[in-house]
Amino acid sequence: MGKLWGGRFQDETDIDAYEFNASISFDKRLIKEDIEGSIVHSGMLSKCGIISKEDGDSIREGLEGILKDLEDGKLEVSEEYEDVHSFVESVLTERIGDAGKRLHTGRSRNDQVALDMKLHIRNALLGIDERLFDLQKALFNIMKDNLDTFMPGFTHLQKAQPVTLAHHMGAYFEMFLRDRRRMRDIYMSMDSCPLGSGALAGTTYPLDRDYTARELSFSGGPTRNSMDGVSDRDYLIEFLSALSTIMMHLSRFSEEIIIWNSDEYRFVEIDDRYSTGSSIMPQKKNPDIAELVRGKTGRVYGALIALLTTMKGIPLAYDKDMQEDKEVSFDAIDTVSDSLKLFTGMISTMSFNTDIMKKSAENGFTNATDAADYLVKKGVPFRDAHTITGRLVLKCISEKRALKDLHLSEWKEESEVFEEDIYDAISLKSCVEKRVTSGAPGRASMEKNLEYYSKYLDKGVLR
Repeated sequence: MGKLWGGRFQDETDIDAYEFNASISFDKRLIKEDIEGSIVHSGMLSKCGIISKEDGDSIREGLEGILKDLEDGKLEVSEEYEDVHSFVESVLTERIGDAGKRLHTGRSRNDQVALDMKLHIRNALLGIDERLFDLQKALFNIMKDNLDTFMPGFTHLQKAQPVTLAHHMGAYFEMFLRDRRRMRDIYMSMDSCPLGSGALAGTTYPLDRDYTARELSFSGGPTRNSMDGVSDRDYLIEFLSALSTIMMHLSRFSEEIIIWNSDEYRFVEIDDRYSTGSSIMPQKKNPDIAELVRGKTGRVYGALIALLTTMKGIPLAYDKDMQEDKEVSFDAIDTVSDSLKLFTGMISTMSFNTDIMKKSAENGFTNATDAADYLVKKGVPFRDAHTITGRLVLKCISEKRALKDLHLSEWKEESEVFEEDIYDAISLKSCVEKRVTSGAPGRASMEKNLEYYSKYLDKGVLR
């Protein structure tokens, strides 16, 4: 059993208990961060005279060699060890001798793993931000090509008012913009270094915590309370919450694509590369990527709830329960990253049946509000205008016609205010273009948004 403790124990740990306690099967994912933190820690020990310069140099060279061998495939993490920390220290000691035993001076596995997780999540944040950035670029391209692609906007899944495809995609662009802001905010909120907190009460060694924080690129310096330093997982809960929100946005988007892909709508055609077939029905072309993204949302929610539940009953400072933060977090990161990548590929290759979208808007009375507004602009009180237009819609429904199909005399039967210009007022182009308020689907408003989005995308990703 490869472990870093045992001096006060007389009996060997039960093998089942040992395996239940061990974490190396999943925390080996932290090995790069563990080595990175150990290199800085040993450098600080040497700088402060806590260990000799020779030992410090030997430790650094040994750790760099381990990392290179791992990257080159010459060394594999053995699961005979309890955790990634014991693996690294044991291999280091085998390679450089007693100097390796001095690496853990002034450090506990508690502040070591707290650092490893922060470094890992920091890198994961950057990776998720990059995936979101790629998705936003795909949405931007759809938007700029579809400023005049008319489609129905919906409330309650009922056709409501005409919008454009650019405007609809812009709603999701805004959602993912907020997601990226959350990535930035979490990055800043976790920008303090726990290394040097020890097990919970710091250490008697004269560590230079400012040095290690600086070398590890924590601009917020060292954590101010050693107990909080080893037991804080707020940043991880915030990250899982943000990942859950990303998946919620993707799931909403997926739901719409699934609906739009149905034969009843036929708004979109998903590329063959992102579709699957049926083992029994030859005609089927299923939107499986969208469905899987929608389904995996619950998996990420589960990670958040699991960690919240784990943390709610833990007294200060570190407790073994906190080992449960890793598997759910790693799985959530992988799930969101893969979902973003595949979803971006799907919408980037998806084609839009613009004629069908336009026809759907024309036949769904999405211009009814504009007919009422027409009357209001002619002096009719809005409530009366609403009633008049409602009766016209009812007439069209009973006769299976659209408002544009009514003769002028039929308009006038409900109100003499209607004139020939009513047809222009209820055209889709007019309905959309007249919406000139900021954030509306009118071309002027959308062009202003696209200019803003273009400058926003020019800033690139978090780095």
